[in-house]
Amino acid sequence: MITIIKADGNKEFEFLKKVEERNRTTNDNVTSVVREIIETVRTGGDKAVKDYTVRFDGKAPECLEVSREELKASLEQCDPDFVETLRKAANNISDFHTRQKQQSWLTTKENGVILGQRIRGLARVGLYVPGGTAAYPSSVLMNAIPAKIAGVKELIMTTPPQKDGKPNPAIMAAAYIAGVDRVFLMGGAQAVAALAYGTESVPRVDKIVGPGNIFVATAKKLLYGVVDIDMIAGPSEILVLADESADPKFLAADLMSQAEHDRLASAILVTTSETLANATVKELERQVQTLERREIILESLANFGVIIICDSMDKAVKMANDLAPEHLEVCCKDPLEYVGKLDNAGSVFLGNYSPEPLGDYFAGPNHVLPTSGTARFFSPLSVDSFVKKSSFIYYTDDALKADKDDIIRFANTEGLTAHANSIIVRYE
Repeated sequence: MITIIKADGNKEFEFLKKVEERNRTTNDNVTSVVREIIETVRTGGDKAVKDYTVRFDGKAPECLEVSREELKASLEQCDPDFVETLRKAANNISDFHTRQKQQSWLTTKENGVILGQRIRGLARVGLYVPGGTAAYPSSVLMNAIPAKIAGVKELIMTTPPQKDGKPNPAIMAAAYIAGVDRVFLMGGAQAVAALAYGTESVPRVDKIVGPGNIFVATAKKLLYGVVDIDMIAGPSEILVLADESADPKFLAADLMSQAEHDRLASAILVTTSETLANATVKELERQVQTLERREIILESLANFGVIIICDSMDKAVKMANDLAPEHLEVCCKDPLEYVGKLDNAGSVFLGNYSPEPLGDYFAGPNHVLPTSGTARFFSPLSVDSFVKKSSFIYYTDDALKADKDDIIRFANTEGLTAHANSIIVRYE
């Protein structure tokens, strides 16, 4: 079911290399198909989007855009308790992300120089939300709320229609609660292309965010530069650090919570206790029997799951930092002592009662996280993801005169005499 390895400096890294390789496969056929879709939508607009919607989703809606009345009405189509849960989660997410907001600033110097930075939200952002069996209203909240806090002027959401051509009510309810401005029923690479280039109905956006299948991810990658994107996300992953105090029942449940995402998902337990490792395997075998996505979990654990036994927590921490996982749980006696030691992770979950699904849905921090080791240099989605910054400079005549010789010297050293001349002509 899952491999157990005693760390010796070789075996564990051989296995982890296999985990890393799953992210490096390129499907040339998918890329070719997506290129064609992008070009067809770029030239064909709404008609191309509708044709692809019929082809891939079964039925295209008469009107691509969902009205505000339909959005609001979706609240009545959902379980009232779920709507209340959406509102509670939205409040938590909003509270967390509001604290990230930065302000424009300026500073003045005694010589009259004024320097500053202007921060403002992007004009228009596109949010892609999967539909069908992978309908995640939580992704609507996690993407839309920080965008609105950042000051994005218009947030455009796209999501595939259901087989009957109608929208998913849970996704529509989340969009209404999160303050999405406009919603279009279209999915796949064609939706990404429509957002990037604009059509007769769909406005062109400045940035595209949100999860999707390999066709959506490929389209975002190919269109980066035409628009900005959030990130190229790989398969989901979790790494759990555990000492002998951890509960194997909890560990098994948390490993499977990620393994159920995808056959390529990775679930790794790093522990100092062989007893705990063996007990966790037994719990995996017991708990998986009752889970709906059992086959996906078993395949994921068999291919990309591993339990690594280290002889010290220092080595376990080093391994976690080297892997830079998307989700990192710390199930140890004193989890807070590791906060300052764990430098590379998308999101860190501390203690036995902070499981990964808490972050996926409810606590407040964003669940859009860097994968595939990119947490070494990428950060989670945040308010900063939806703003742009520009600096401004004001110099007086006297201030520029005082610095002119240094500027001219720099320009001449770099061989850019026109740069130097721009300063010289002011003081001839």
